[in-house]
Amino acid sequence: MSAPAGPPRAPFAWRRLWDAAQFLLFAGLLIWGTIRGAQSMGYNWQWARVPRYLYREIGGEIWLGPLLKGLIVTLEISAIALVLTVAIGLFVAILRRSGSIAGEWLATIYIEAIRNTPLLVQLYLFYFVLAPILGLDRYWTGVLCLAVFEAAFAAEIFRAGIEGVPKGQWEAARALGLGRAQIYRFVVLPQALRLVLPPLTGLGVSLIKHSAIVSVIAVFDLANEGRNVIADTFMTFEIWLTVAALYLAVTVTLSLGVRALERRLHG
Repeated sequence: MSAPAGPPRAPFAWRRLWDAAQFLLFAGLLIWGTIRGAQSMGYNWQWARVPRYLYREIGGEIWLGPLLKGLIVTLEISAIALVLTVAIGLFVAILRRSGSIAGEWLATIYIEAIRNTPLLVQLYLFYFVLAPILGLDRYWTGVLCLAVFEAAFAAEIFRAGIEGVPKGQWEAARALGLGRAQIYRFVVLPQALRLVLPPLTGLGVSLIKHSAIVSVIAVFDLANEGRNVIADTFMTFEIWLTVAALYLAVTVTLSLGVRALERRLHG
């Protein structure tokens, strides 16, 4: 005897409308709370002054303002750090599965030490200890610190993806006479990529948000430029909300792009 059928599911369009309504309600409450908080402080809104800190038109030419210049620096730092993150994370994941006791212990110590200490502390160690030794400036100190920090999480993502490849694929590759490097390159990693792409997307978004921390060592990224503008104008609410919107635009665009790529890979 078959189980009674549950209530019919709402049509897809209605579910999407409900999700949109929930988002709009949350956004409305957030905006209302911000406005009420500013009113209780007697804050004077000056949104009309914000565009000049994004761009200016002088003599028919568009000149970027400090916020967009800072956004470009943030994107540069994030992009370079993401490439290094993937490279370091993949190396550590393979090292952890190498079968070498020394390699496994080295990878484990690195992952546990990085994941269980604050990023701010690591940044100060890089800036005051490693940077003078390696001759790095502030920009590359921030990039390297972000890459080393995020790579500890990327290593676990890659390890899980590699271990998710069926053992039969490994055995078939060995039966064909492929070496360890060839197995990883031609058999394992292409299959693991589909498994690790979604969590790597989240890691990329996290990296972009964490990149704001380089402002504490005077790298002129978006967060630092926003703080400088606030110091000059005292437009605290307007500038921080604009900075948050710029970060949100970048992270949402990245998420949508990778989601499209994921559909293409699975299609």
